[in-house]
Amino acid sequence: MIRVHRLDGKDFYLNAKLIETVEAVPDTLVTLTTGRRLFVQESVGEVVELATSFYARIAGNEWLGREP
Repeated sequence: MIRVHRLDGKDFYLNAKLIETVEAVPDTLVTLTTGRRLFVQESVGEVVELATSFYARIAGNEWLGREP
């Protein structure tokens, strides 16, 4: 999950695994694999960085949720 902010400033957590596309139109529009579309305050680069960091954390902790 990544933390982002709605255009009104309220924060929420988004499942990074559901992100299909991120584009600037001019606000940042995140389209999910479900078809839902969300506008966020973060820039396209920030959303990409948040998602990349999320996947890096997961890759570094492949044992997470399982017995070591």
